[in-house]
This record gives sequence, C-alpha cells and structure tokens, in this order.
Amino acid sequence: MNEMMTNLDPLVTAETWRRSGREVAIATVVETWGSAPRPPGSHLVIDSEANFEGSVSGGCVEGAVIIEALEVIGTGEARMLEFGVADETAWRVGLSCGGRIRVYVERLG
Repeated sequence: MNEMMTNLDPLVTAETWRRSGREVAIATVVETWGSAPRPPGSHLVIDSEANFEGSVSGGCVEGAVIIEALEVIGTGEARMLEFGVADETAWRVGLSCGGRIRVYVERLG
C-alpha cells in the first residue's frame, strides 16, 4: 500500500515528498479570531505541481493559499497571509463565517 495513502499527517507527507525530490511549501494556521474552520497548528502541504494534502480552512481559502504557496516555492520568500470578513476577498475565498485566520507559508528545504 502507498505510504501516503496510509498516512494522514501532512508534515510526514511533506517530508516524504521532499525526500523524493519535490519542491514543497508548508502552510500553517498561526492565529485565528472568531469562528474559524481549522485551529492554529493546522497544516496544508503543497508541491510545485499544486498537489496538496491537509487543510488550513476546509473551504475556498485553500485555493488562495495554494496559489501563494506556489509563489513561495518559486521565490523562497515566506509570507504571512490573512483571510477574514473584513477583507473584500473574504466572501470570495469562503470565510463568510465571521472569523479570520492568519496562515504562514514557507518553503521546505
């Protein structure tokens, strides 16, 4: 059986992907306010082909984080992202629940 199919820890997936030669970014929920779908410490790992595993929001925020992660992989420059109803993009990315989240995205290796 495929190791990634039996493993649900995105950090282990990130390590496995990196060891196989993939370029990888890790997105981590670092802070939440109000109603947020995923708690601090939640991870989403993304490779340079936009494959991903894990979750930072359970909604459309993932799509925006994946796009940012691809840029982080390309430049090597980490970034802090914030999503919330105060932002004009909140409804578009799916944070209509009234909460806000901050997500730190960094390249692995």
